[in-house]
Amino acid sequence: MVRALAVFLLVGSGSAVAAAEEPYGLPLSGEAAETFLRTARLVSRRPLGRGITHSEQYTLDDGTRTCKAVRKTIDTFKRGVTSLEGGGVYVDFTDSWKNEVAAYELDKLIGTGLVPPTVERTFSGTKGSLQLWVEGAMTEAERIRKKLTPPDPHAWNERMYAVRLLHRLAFDTDYRNLTNLILDPSFRVYAIDFSRAFLHYNDLLAEKELTRFSRSALEGLRALDRPLLDAKLGRWLNGPQIEGVLKRRDKILALAARRVQEQGEGAVLY
Repeated sequence: MVRALAVFLLVGSGSAVAAAEEPYGLPLSGEAAETFLRTARLVSRRPLGRGITHSEQYTLDDGTRTCKAVRKTIDTFKRGVTSLEGGGVYVDFTDSWKNEVAAYELDKLIGTGLVPPTVERTFSGTKGSLQLWVEGAMTEAERIRKKLTPPDPHAWNERMYAVRLLHRLAFDTDYRNLTNLILDPSFRVYAIDFSRAFLHYNDLLAEKELTRFSRSALEGLRALDRPLLDAKLGRWLNGPQIEGVLKRRDKILALAARRVQEQGEGAVLY
């Protein structure tokens, strides 16, 4: 397990300094994390205490390690018009744990590496998502409030561009919620809480905010097609939702190409 800063402290410039040696970040990644989440024994559970989806924090043990995870079981569909408290009006709105798993799988496909490992798992006969807990993290809202400055602004900005791309591709209606972006003490960024994503809309949310693009992410987008998305996401997304991903993908690629034509590769791609 990686060990380092677990507490953010402020110094004169607003940068973070070391306070203690504690576990932070993700204790596992990739297939190892997914296997742990699917098979580890439930030790304890408690309400997460924030958000409106009644999520819980689970403690799991596989006989070798103990890790925490976020459990979500919400699965609602509202036909007609829904006005969100944070802004936005949508037709046939969904708020589902299935979108959490789909976001992780989509994140893997395009290589943005933002969503913590997330799987589907059944407990006591109830299906839901189970996402590995990021240790020692704070929200982006907290970072801004505490005026903490990322030590590498260039790398930080690139991660923010990737976040914007993933949010638009997934049509995450909660994209402006800064509590859904978290960072560990190394300032690695994670995107969480996609339960309100994957609506059937084909347009891009706040298209003007997509200004720079990772070359590798664009390659990942180009590799997406219907058979691949059906195979990887079809367990959690329906046909119109998958078609929406592909149509938004096309618009993102077209937008990136237009920006390159207007501004040049150096200003747009990284």
